[in-house]
Amino acid sequence: MVAVDGHIKVESIVAGKLRRYHKLPLIQQLLRVRTIVLPNIIDAGKLLVGTVQSFGKLLYWRPDVIFTKGGFVCLPVGVAAHILRIPIVIHDSDAHPGLTSRILSRWAVKIATGAPLKYYSYPKAKTRYIGVPVTSTTSPFSQAKQRQVKKELGFSEHEPLVVITGGGLGAANINDAAVKVMDDLLSFTSVALIAGEAHADDIKREIKSRKNLQIHGYLAMEAMQNMLGAADIVVSRAGATTLLELAALAKPSIIIPNVHLTGGHQVKNAAVYQQAKAIVLLDDAQLVAEPLSLVDAINATLLNRSTMLRLSKNIHTFAKPDAAKDMAKIILEAAK
Repeated sequence: MVAVDGHIKVESIVAGKLRRYHKLPLIQQLLRVRTIVLPNIIDAGKLLVGTVQSFGKLLYWRPDVIFTKGGFVCLPVGVAAHILRIPIVIHDSDAHPGLTSRILSRWAVKIATGAPLKYYSYPKAKTRYIGVPVTSTTSPFSQAKQRQVKKELGFSEHEPLVVITGGGLGAANINDAAVKVMDDLLSFTSVALIAGEAHADDIKREIKSRKNLQIHGYLAMEAMQNMLGAADIVVSRAGATTLLELAALAKPSIIIPNVHLTGGHQVKNAAVYQQAKAIVLLDDAQLVAEPLSLVDAINATLLNRSTMLRLSKNIHTFAKPDAAKDMAKIILEAAK
């Protein structure tokens, strides 16, 4: 993306990724010729093509700085920027540095991180912990505002509200467990299930309509912020941005990391918060085998006021309300 006269101009390049699967032994990955080995070979060619494309575009644009977020599409751009001696700035949201960021970090002039520096191997002299930029209006709800928003959303203001979300696309394991134990949950709390657009209609057909239950496929940013702010407890995956949003809201949370993602980055994200006693951690395999473990975790947390206060206080220590400004300053310093 390139800023031109106040507008964002979007250009595309060819890019390829290295397919790796967390917890799958290397020998098994090498044996999967059609699904892993061959696609990796093809994508290596794409990486070369993308680097040539990036070189041409950057040579034409001559930007003052390149800012990368670590996705595989950043690698050819970063390589081309290094060849052309254009300063590179990295922001790494996850507690586990991705392969692209690890490669580009040797050439980067500045590196910003989403978690404390002790979780990274980047050179400390050029690395700064700033958190993950979230909407500036994301802040803890007062009890009065929480009750008001609950009422506006159609929930009882006097009953605890649990928001269950698997991210923008939903999470099948979380959805399945929630459906199986919904009657148990609704016996002591209201529930908002953000199931993902591909799953919501099927779940609505399976579960009868209740006044203290809402099932959504997707919520826009402001609506989602209100839903999370109104919640007494949030059940979620462990994406870096999601965790920082929950931190900004000081929200007691039960976190179920996706163990199958490349590099196990959600597991490592969750470990950072667990070590700080800022979340309740629930294992994905346990959730699948024992869906009632979700009910037990929610009930035990809601019933213990001291636990709720501790979770709220500890997760809020990760909030970085000035992350966006700090990131902008770092980029401008590198450009100069």
